[in-house]
Amino acid sequence: MAKIVFQSPGKYIQGAGVLATLGEETEKLAKNPLAISDEMVWSITSEKITESFSNANIDFVYEEFKGEASETEIDRLSDVGKENEVDIIIGVGGGKTLDTSKAIADNLKVPVIIVPTTASTDAPTSSLSVIYSDEGEFTGYRFYDKNPDLILVDSEVVVNAPIKLFTSGMSDAMATLVEARAVLKSNGETMVGGQPTLASVAIAEKCEETLFKHGHAAYKAASKGLVTPQVEAVIEANTLLSGLGFENGGLAAAHAIHNGFTTLSGDIHHLSHGEKVTYGTLVQLMLENSSDETMLKYIEFYKGIGMPTTLKEMHLEDTDYEDLVKVGQLATDPNDTFANLSDKITPEEVANAILAVSELSSR
Repeated sequence: MAKIVFQSPGKYIQGAGVLATLGEETEKLAKNPLAISDEMVWSITSEKITESFSNANIDFVYEEFKGEASETEIDRLSDVGKENEVDIIIGVGGGKTLDTSKAIADNLKVPVIIVPTTASTDAPTSSLSVIYSDEGEFTGYRFYDKNPDLILVDSEVVVNAPIKLFTSGMSDAMATLVEARAVLKSNGETMVGGQPTLASVAIAEKCEETLFKHGHAAYKAASKGLVTPQVEAVIEANTLLSGLGFENGGLAAAHAIHNGFTTLSGDIHHLSHGEKVTYGTLVQLMLENSSDETMLKYIEFYKGIGMPTTLKEMHLEDTDYEDLVKVGQLATDPNDTFANLSDKITPEEVANAILAVSELSSR
């Protein structure tokens, strides 16, 4: 029997300066938090976070995240949580930090607060983590019974992160409707184990509309460290709308192709999640036999915010065809989401589409 499912985080707070409320919000949920962040992010946020906890009379434990959302790192940080008898996890940083924090909270069966310091992915709101090997190769998804208890996004912190992270989030979000439409068309299954809801498709549509409408103005403002209404709208699109849209609307080929790229070696691994999803989205559109007009609309948007649309920009200009077929093989793995587009497309057809996107964009 077909079923529709919709999940969402308990609470979402966004705005300039809201990091100062972290202690107050934590106090509503728990008393002994473990904060997790990488060294660079902590150097930027620790003063405000420490002051916020001090104002709320909360002591907290801090442990540095080493950089990879792997089972090894998840287990290490879970042990830190157990040793300190923490009752809530607070993840501060980018996608891999946040995915790791969700996994630790699940291991310890405690609430989790997510504090994105960039608007670079739609990971913050979801009830899943993307897991990698210690070497950075995609190994699978880890699913949870519930979404994070609180998402807290300080817009001032977000616009002071490197602009490439902001634009990567825009590109990740741009895949939301493209993939949700494919899932809806194929009667596929979403990330929460049902078919797309009307709400999820509407959210995905609003996400794309916001990006096309405000994306370039937000890009210009954020690149100067300015918080404007356009920037706030795009942060919400990147984080909340895309997060709800992808989880409840589903993933298809764009993210599966991103995962396929992890099988390659070389400079492609210096690209962000959103940069690789950019190319995956264009490949999905190509495989869907999208019109030239549609293809060029997306390509021009991506070019306008500095995202890669050619193999050269992906650092793959010298990649052998056989290696692109390997990308297609991993992308079309039955355990990934590619079948929500089609289970008939071959790895060779994926490789051909990867090449065709670059040819079209190069013109």
